[in-house]
Amino acid sequence: MSVLPQFAAYAFDLDGTIYLGDDALPGAVETIAELRGAGARVVFVTNKPLDSATDYADKLTALGIPATRDDVITAIDALVAYLTARHPASRLLAVAEPLLCAELAAAGFTMTDDPAQTDVVVVSFDRTFTYAKLLAAFRAVRDHGAAIVATNPDAYCPTPDGGLPDCAAMLAAVEACTGACAEAIVGKPSPYMARALLDRLGVEAAELAVVGDRLTTDVAMGQSVGATGILVLTGATPADLAAGADYVIETLDQLKPTYRGALT
Repeated sequence: MSVLPQFAAYAFDLDGTIYLGDDALPGAVETIAELRGAGARVVFVTNKPLDSATDYADKLTALGIPATRDDVITAIDALVAYLTARHPASRLLAVAEPLLCAELAAAGFTMTDDPAQTDVVVVSFDRTFTYAKLLAAFRAVRDHGAAIVATNPDAYCPTPDGGLPDCAAMLAAVEACTGACAEAIVGKPSPYMARALLDRLGVEAAELAVVGDRLTTDVAMGQSVGATGILVLTGATPADLAAGADYVIETLDQLKPTYRGALT
């Protein structure tokens, strides 16, 4: 029997880990409650830039997992931090949904639809993606030398009906036609997201477990900074592709301090 240690802090992915669609996944509500009851700090980390941190906190609370905006770290948080540090006062053209544009404007950036006035093309998960957006990004990069920054590397987002094309699809289109590569992809597993996570928690990496359903984002980010990467088999990664995680669990129940069964 493998023994899963307890950690001072846990960072949980959302889609495919805590919930799928509008339903909590097995063990999620009870496990978070037990971990918090044992004194662990818990936060939630998502690459999905379609809702604000406050919206995610409200959804978690409605599912029976009390959360506030400060308990949620999104790819938008990492994006704002990256652009503030690397491209302050830049003019941004966004291949993105209205929420992301509003969040960037609220952070003090100038948003533009004019390729000639663009310093950075921001590419995100965009269900409103159009040829017109692709053409504007193409011209900003090819004709005017704009940089490309993307929110997250996910190819698809898990949903109850099989998933949706995610940011990687939009980014591939922009990179393919421009011949340029994104200078940064700021969501998981990037160091920008990892830094935002550790800063929010205020713990050393060795005290942290990152829990998620993807080896290449959740587990990889945790391991890259010296945290423990725990893969849960409720989302994007099947059991036969699970090698590489520090621990593999079937459901979140196996994280409970009271759990005494065998691990995968």
